[in-house]
Amino acid sequence: MSRIYDHGGNVFAVARSLGVAPEQITDFSASINPLGLSSSVREAIIGSLNRLVHYPDSSHDRLKHALATYHRLSPDHFTIGNGSTELIYHIPLLLTAGTALLISPSFSEYASSLALHGWQVGRLILEPQRNFTIDLEELERRLATGVELLILCNPGSPSGRLHPPEVIGQIAELCRVAGTFLLLDEAFMDFSEPASAKHLLVGYDRAIILRSMTKFFGIPGLRLGYAISNAALAGRLDLPGGPWRVNTLALEAGVAALEDLQHNRETLAYVEREREQLFRGLSRFSWLRPYRSTTNYLLVEIVGGMPARLLKERLLSHLILIRDCSNFEGLSDYFFRVAVRTGEENRRLLECLEAVWLMA
Repeated sequence: MSRIYDHGGNVFAVARSLGVAPEQITDFSASINPLGLSSSVREAIIGSLNRLVHYPDSSHDRLKHALATYHRLSPDHFTIGNGSTELIYHIPLLLTAGTALLISPSFSEYASSLALHGWQVGRLILEPQRNFTIDLEELERRLATGVELLILCNPGSPSGRLHPPEVIGQIAELCRVAGTFLLLDEAFMDFSEPASAKHLLVGYDRAIILRSMTKFFGIPGLRLGYAISNAALAGRLDLPGGPWRVNTLALEAGVAALEDLQHNRETLAYVEREREQLFRGLSRFSWLRPYRSTTNYLLVEIVGGMPARLLKERLLSHLILIRDCSNFEGLSDYFFRVAVRTGEENRRLLECLEAVWLMA
């Protein structure tokens, strides 16, 4: 039986269910760069079409060197994957299956990967009422019970909460003392790059950082992600996927995306401005409580009225798709997430929210 994936971004399935073209739906469920892919990425993809008669470069050499320049690290610290999700399913193979602690709410594929590989999964729930703050004393106590693997998303997914570098440093030290392997997911860290723990964790022999190139760089359909670790771990992580797992167009697009600094600066400025406008717009509704974020999405709590499932259904009548977050561990049925899209699209979302509420 095929598995049903309950994520944002399932716009094709939703469009089929509504009998409309995917382009007719405004997709707030997937947190992708609202400016889309850059013109240089588009040109790199088109310019690489003739290379499709050859196998992809299995060394990923050009992309690793582009990442090294982007992050100011050595190329041997990088492992390239067919999306960071592929690496999520490979990392448990590096360790002997035992107990993993998943700081939640979190990306659901971690629990799925761990279960597939025979791990026991515990959770440390971060409470919305405490702004998803990590209790370091409680974390230390949990690690002392015998935890082989700790998984943390920073910024939080779906909370958008950024844990500052000093907190990540304390968590890394707690893991070192407890003998716990640390997996830090920085899929949305491109929006807050100075806060990355990359320069700290490359010095650890039991830590990996995961990064995605689909969100900030706007290429989810190509599937491209990577891991940052010490060189020995990078070599081990490179083995399970085999050769040619990353296609030529993705590799070329990745290099072009990293080198297009102007588009990247424009993205940061645009998302920061539109995120603030969207936050203020959502805050004006007495029945909604948006949470501050450093990413291109906002987590929102419904504090009065309908559950997120019903709100999602009613917004779909306006061809707007949001992410119902009721299936995240630690969140109730009254949480949803919206991407930061263009100013015009964000204003339309606010108008439709008002219309839905007035008709409730």
